Amino acid sequence: MEILSGSVERITYYNPENGYSVIRLRPDQRRTPGMNREGLVTATGNLPEISPGEHLRLRGEWTNHPKHGLQFQVEVCEQTLPATIDGIRRYLGSGLVKGIGPRLADRIVSHFGLDTLDIIENHPERLSEVEDIGPKRSKQICKAWNDQKQVKEIMLFLHSYGVSTNLAVKIYKQYGEEALDVVQQDPYRLARDIHGVGFKTADKIAQSMGLPRDAPSRVDAGVVYALNESTNEGHVYIPEEELVEQAASLLGLSSDLVRPGMERLERDERIQRELLPVGTPTPNRPDGSGLGEAPALYGTLAVYLTPLYRSEKGTAERLAALANAMPTRLSDLPPAFLTLDPVLSAEQQAAIRTAIGNPVSVITGGPGTGKTTCLKALIAVLESAHKKYALASPTGRAAKRLSQATGRPASTIHRLLGFSPGEGFKQNSENPLDVDLLVVDEASMLDLILANNLLKALRPGTHLLLVGDVDQLPSVGAGDVLRDIIASGQAVVTRLSVIFRQAADSLIITNAHRINQGELPLFPGPALQKSHKNDFFLFPAESPEEAADWVVDIVCNRIPQKFGLHPLEDIQVLAPMYRGGAGVSILNHRLQEALNPRELMKPEKTLYGQTFRPGDKVMQTQNNYEKDVYNGDIGFVYAINPVEQTLTIDFEKRAVNYDFSEADQLVLAYATSVHKAQGSEFPAVVIPLVTQHYMMLQRNLLYTAITRAKRLCILVGSMRAIAMAVRNNKVAHRYTALDWRLKNL
Repeated sequence: MEILSGSVERITYYNPENGYSVIRLRPDQRRTPGMNREGLVTATGNLPEISPGEHLRLRGEWTNHPKHGLQFQVEVCEQTLPATIDGIRRYLGSGLVKGIGPRLADRIVSHFGLDTLDIIENHPERLSEVEDIGPKRSKQICKAWNDQKQVKEIMLFLHSYGVSTNLAVKIYKQYGEEALDVVQQDPYRLARDIHGVGFKTADKIAQSMGLPRDAPSRVDAGVVYALNESTNEGHVYIPEEELVEQAASLLGLSSDLVRPGMERLERDERIQRELLPVGTPTPNRPDGSGLGEAPALYGTLAVYLTPLYRSEKGTAERLAALANAMPTRLSDLPPAFLTLDPVLSAEQQAAIRTAIGNPVSVITGGPGTGKTTCLKALIAVLESAHKKYALASPTGRAAKRLSQATGRPASTIHRLLGFSPGEGFKQNSENPLDVDLLVVDEASMLDLILANNLLKALRPGTHLLLVGDVDQLPSVGAGDVLRDIIASGQAVVTRLSVIFRQAADSLIITNAHRINQGELPLFPGPALQKSHKNDFFLFPAESPEEAADWVVDIVCNRIPQKFGLHPLEDIQVLAPMYRGGAGVSILNHRLQEALNPRELMKPEKTLYGQTFRPGDKVMQTQNNYEKDVYNGDIGFVYAINPVEQTLTIDFEKRAVNYDFSEADQLVLAYATSVHKAQGSEFPAVVIPLVTQHYMMLQRNLLYTAITRAKRLCILVGSMRAIAMAVRNNKVAHRYTALDWRLKNL
């Protein structure tokens, strides 16, 4: 192979998935084939994530591209230190070393010249000789240099396995100087310990290192991965035969080799198995099979991840204890003699009396049926009787809405329970909440593990009121808690059905109820002009591409011009799927280019395959307790600091810093999935619905999307796609035994 060495001038293209790069290199040799007028050559190949200014020693061969001419095709890439003053200056100022930008790099190199890198490596205390560098900053630069060196070593090892630089940084942060040893000794630990590393990445590393396909550690990791995948789909357990089939297919092994792995995992208490003598519904399949209620499967051997098993048992036991506790902390308020506002409907009065007369109760109902009015009236009763209560929701946005609607403080469940990373929940069975009644709003979003921790903090005698719309999508996390509690009969349920007149004027409210009842929505026309507001529209589109064109036009031009709403702050696009021409991914790219395009003086940074710019609308995709930011929170990119390698995100006037390596927690949020919008409301919602989305066109998904809109809802698509969604009322059942456990307690 031929050798080409030089410094990186610029990165023309980089694919974070496989490292494929196109770079412009300034070669060390003056006479090099393929040089352009700038004295640069083009090199291509699968490379580590590199920065302008780095010095490379490449091995490969020259190839003649039919369109782009002579290029160097890289086979082996070695990152070396630059040997010229200018190269060192560019190398240090490239953002490679955290804390050193172009100006500081210029001062350091001007002072130390060719000895600069040796000084940083071996005599970092001398950095304080440079203007504006004190002992503290000198120490920070030294640490950043050493960290960068460690990451480079890990990167060189992981590069051939398709692991990006940002992921290498995460691995180094997790394990420190032991990172390489951990990866080489047990690569499957990466999948257990680090968000963003899945089984397939760990398995690729392990297989490349020569680990046998039937190695116990590989089998165990495959079984756990299959269980985790089912959890991500909302299931609490999987029937054993189904799990064995999935794991065997994933691992490419016979089922006889998978079963011993399950026994090992059970001995290590990583999984739990239990025979469930109950009928178990089969979840819907992507191909449409398995729809509706399945025949009873008596004697289903269920396999759980241990935390979910304990949470399901704990939730059932604690809820039953709560429901059967007598007397309660509200026993001195006889429901029959409560004085309630006569303006309340009979349904609403019954709901309030039920909540006060029963330790565990549920209020459910669609939009416009007065759930919030019920809560306000209940709060008035509790306050007049000097009773203690608390209001909580699963997400920050839902808690904020609850507080605004009631005029009383509300918090997330995590904050109510005093969660802190590494320590868990402060409020628990040993330190319960001191309240007479707890209200949990948006209870359809309550997943099993959070429900269990919440119930731990409620002593018997406390009342629990769950408020939510059971017809919406279930929780993002595992379980179907609200439906299971209602089905079990352990809670007294009030279903509000009367739509109040002021709400009935809205086509959004009217159509939400029509869709929920299996009827097609109505659209503005002469017959509806006097009776309804014009707040619900359809823009016809047959193809995904046509729908995407409409969405961009509607968000950027039509809604702002006609209704005066801000395209970023007031309008949210909700799509049923991520992929496809009208999916979340494409729409985010197109809306970003339309609303926040690339500009010469505007900084930007591409991380994990996404380009971030100041002003971008972004969403957090996982709970981060240290930052106090949660799955579904929406913010805006406020600043990008290439020197400190951070993004600053503004979450409702609160600045939160992310290292570049943490940016995989963020996604662009010009468009988002309907699931991610649960618990949120937006002034205007735009929903693309095309037949390409057929796998996700379900009644409860469309219903959930429409009920996110406060002032304006616009559908973009075909009546055929809308009709498909309205007709499909086959809820995707989840494997859960909570209702059976509750019935049998």
